[in-house]
Amino acid sequence: MKLRGKLLLVAILPLVVSMGLIAFVLRQQQYELAARQQDLVQRWFADATRAELRHYVALALSTVSPYYNTGRDDTEIKRMAMHQLADLNYGADGYFFLYDMHGKVLMHPRQPELLGRNMMDMRDSKGLPAVRMMIDKARAGGGFVEYTWSKPSTRVESPKLAYVTSLERWGWMVGTGIYTDDLAGVVSQLDRQVVSNVDTTMRWILLSALASVAVIFVSFLIISINELRAADAKLTLLMRQLVRSQEEERAWLSRELHDGTSQTLVSVKLITESALELLPAQDEGGLRPMLRRALERINQTLGTVRSISHRLRPAELDTLGLTTALRQLGEEMCVPVRTAFEMPACDEPDGLPDEIKTTLFRVSQEALTNVLKHAGASRVQMALETDAGGLRLRIEDDGQGFDPDAIAQNPRRGIGLRNMRERLSSIGGSLRLDSGPTGTVITAEVPPEAIARFAKAA
Repeated sequence: MKLRGKLLLVAILPLVVSMGLIAFVLRQQQYELAARQQDLVQRWFADATRAELRHYVALALSTVSPYYNTGRDDTEIKRMAMHQLADLNYGADGYFFLYDMHGKVLMHPRQPELLGRNMMDMRDSKGLPAVRMMIDKARAGGGFVEYTWSKPSTRVESPKLAYVTSLERWGWMVGTGIYTDDLAGVVSQLDRQVVSNVDTTMRWILLSALASVAVIFVSFLIISINELRAADAKLTLLMRQLVRSQEEERAWLSRELHDGTSQTLVSVKLITESALELLPAQDEGGLRPMLRRALERINQTLGTVRSISHRLRPAELDTLGLTTALRQLGEEMCVPVRTAFEMPACDEPDGLPDEIKTTLFRVSQEALTNVLKHAGASRVQMALETDAGGLRLRIEDDGQGFDPDAIAQNPRRGIGLRNMRERLSSIGGSLRLDSGPTGTVITAEVPPEAIARFAKAA
């Protein structure tokens, strides 16, 4: 793994771990809080229910007290009291019930079928003797009893909390109860709300973690892009400096060949010609033939040195301008191999920077070399055009084309094309290549802002 990837992992991993720990702690805290809340709700509900049942029973006793306090124990007074109790209903499942102390049902407004039945030995769904427990509690002075009983609204046995007391003189056990399955619904609703809150919190933590990771990743990406741009700028500057250094070296070597080696060869040529003139005309079998061969070799070497000097750095590029240097380059390369060369006259911008001229000259040199080496063309056209302050160099041939994509994908081919692109890219220009069976067109463009930038730097 690269250093940048390791730094990104070091930045993201602690964040993910910390977010995970926070999520775990929050989840545990929320569940503990939910448990405490449920316990609090259950205790509050139980206390409220017990207080409410005491209040209901007290209300029932106050209702029958006018009859009970008369001191009468006859059937008529008891019937009137029962009638008052039967009318005391509250809610869909709230009612009062009345038993004697032997377990006989005296009044049950919601289950009249039980009237007259002895329920002392009846057991609920959990096996508890509900009526016996209530009678025992009433004999002890009253209290609360928990059991299960059929709920009138649903006809299903549900847990119930009842409060009972006694009317000793009449031998009655009177009471009422509240079904507590509603508490289970409240607790279940609280559980669902807690789960929903936990899920919402987890989602927010996950979104925060993802947002943080995204911010870190984008920051690294921005930093990487900026570093790549800076590195690219440094590489472009280094390339320009390298090209400039190469051109300076070429210019120095060209001057040395022209002013040093070439002049020395000219001197040797003059000396050889003088020696030939001093020899007698009849000396054809001695030194004269040898000097003539030496003079021919000197002329060939002088031409080669001048050609090398011109190729290294044509003097016309510095003295006569880019257009003249390009035309002379085309003629020197095409004419010897009998390839027609055409270049119309055009006016180049005044004060064109040396970097621009040198780059376009080298691109033309590389393009013509490729044409003469690979295309087998019979005609080459070159044109230098100005376009809104910029420059466009167009080189067209009628030779056999090639596949630019295949060349670009092969690392061993297209080195010259890559060099041309890199040279133009170093000065802010671009290269466009169109090739087909009828020929190839190479277009090099330098925008006006690139020319202005190099002119300002100069």
